[in-house]
Order: sequence, then structure tokens, then C-alpha cells
Amino acid sequence: MDKFGGLTSGISVRLFGTFEIRRNGAVLTAADMGGRKPRHILEILLLNLGTPVSKTRLVEMLWGSHASDGAIATLESYVSGIRRAIQPGNTKKGPLRTANGGYVLDPQLVELDLSVFHQLVRAARQAPPAEAHMLAMQALELSAEPLLGFELVADWAEEARARHAAEKVAAQILAAETAALLDNPELTISLAQTALQSEPLNERAWTILVTGYEQASLPVQGLSAYERCRRLFDRDLGCAPGPALQAAHLRLLRQRAEGNTELSEVLAALLYLGERLHGPKRTQLAAEEARRMQENAGRVLDSFLQQALAAV
Repeated sequence: MDKFGGLTSGISVRLFGTFEIRRNGAVLTAADMGGRKPRHILEILLLNLGTPVSKTRLVEMLWGSHASDGAIATLESYVSGIRRAIQPGNTKKGPLRTANGGYVLDPQLVELDLSVFHQLVRAARQAPPAEAHMLAMQALELSAEPLLGFELVADWAEEARARHAAEKVAAQILAAETAALLDNPELTISLAQTALQSEPLNERAWTILVTGYEQASLPVQGLSAYERCRRLFDRDLGCAPGPALQAAHLRLLRQRAEGNTELSEVLAALLYLGERLHGPKRTQLAAEEARRMQENAGRVLDSFLQQALAAV
């Protein structure tokens, strides 16, 4: 049973994967919507759940510059058909309402999987780590299939997919960060790698990936990941990774140098030099020079460590 219980006017809608509507035990598919345009109208209203969309805006999204003089009347006819399909015998008080020269779907009478995804992610951001991780993973499981994957040619659908893709990456990173807090580095690494497949320049994803390798005691893999990130940022953004990622890189260097007295002494000397150059009396020029020296020193030591490993 869905959240509506005995309320026959409520509907549950699926936009991830296959389009589907459940109404009082009945299942409606795309074929029950009366054609492509009526389905598009309903989907646009679902993407704007609770917010009225004007008839003019709907006509523009559906027909663009090809809209005829009778487009408004055609739109109204399609909406009547949608009402008959999703709220039969209750066209006045069902989910689909007329509002402000347009139409709106009542969020109190519509359970939408995309809205549930948003609710889960919002709740995860406010929850302690264990609960946050569970909620974020639930959101990712719910959105495993593409949003509006059956609408391949509509610009508005592509825009919705792009927005959701960014939201999904944020959920993946949140799940990865909470996995790290729960001491699950394997899952941390996997989630971060998945996020980077979608957004290769996402520094937060790179940071949690490197942190995951650090937590898993895999310094060589972590150093390699940092180097890939550094090269990518330098090529595409013209900048170096930020302080949090550089700090993770430094911890990996220390981890890699453990047990090797000579390497540890080299690293300690580099760190001491960097601290002196970053002291309270530094000039702006000295600070910039220190930043460059630390970055170059890190790369040199990183390369040296990996070469030493390869020679073993």
C-alpha cells in the first residue's frame, strides 16, 4: 500500500526507468496517457511538482516556434484527457489542478520518485553519519535507472537529466564521505570513482577518493590518484588542487615514507622548509614561492617514492 492509504485521488509516479503511474491499485503506463504530447505535459508538471506552469510556457516547451494558433485549445484538450486518465470521476479535486492561467500537480496527492530522492538526500545532509549513509544509499538505489530515460529527444527532459546528474553526483560524494566516517574505505573508493566518472573535475570527489586510499593503507594508489587530479586540474582549469586535497596528499607521502628512515628525513626537511617559508613574517612573494616549492617538492618526492617502489 502506498502513502495514500484509502485516498483514491492520490497517485504514485515513477520517472526513473520506465514511466508508470499507480492509482488506487491500477497501473498506468505511457500508452495510457493518450499519446506523446499528453505524456509530456504530465511529465513537465511532475518535474515542477507543486509549482504552477502557465499554458504559454507549456505551449513553448511542447511546440516551440512551431506552435499553431490553436495550440492553447489543443493543450486544454490534452489536459482534459490526462485528468480522465489519472483521476477518473474526480476531475475537479484530483491531483491535477488549474492555477494561475496554467496547471499544477498537488504535491499532497502525488508521490513522485524524484521527489523522494530529493527528500532522502536532504535528510541525509542533516543526519549523523550512519543514518546519513543509509539515506544517501537509499537515494542512489532509487535513482539507479535514468531519469526520463524514455524521453530521448525533448530538450526539457535533457535539462532535467542534467540537473539530476549533478544532484546524483552530490549524493554519491555524500555517501562516500559517510562511508569513510564509518571506516569503509572500499565503498568510499568505489563511490568516489563513480562520481568522478560523471564529473572528472569535482575536487570534493577527488579528495574523498584520495582519503579512501589513505584509509585503506594504499598510499601508492592514493599518490597516483592525486597526480592524475593534479595534471587534470592543471590542463583543464589552470590551477592546482586545493588545501584539503593537498593535505590528503601530504598525509599519503608521510604514510608512504613510514619505515624508511632516509625518505622520512627528506620529507621532514621539506616540511620544515615549508613551515619556515609560511611563517608569520612572510611576504606575499615569499608565500607564493613557498606554495610553489611545496607543490614541486611533493611532486618530486611522490615521483621518487613510486620509482623506488617500482624498483623493488
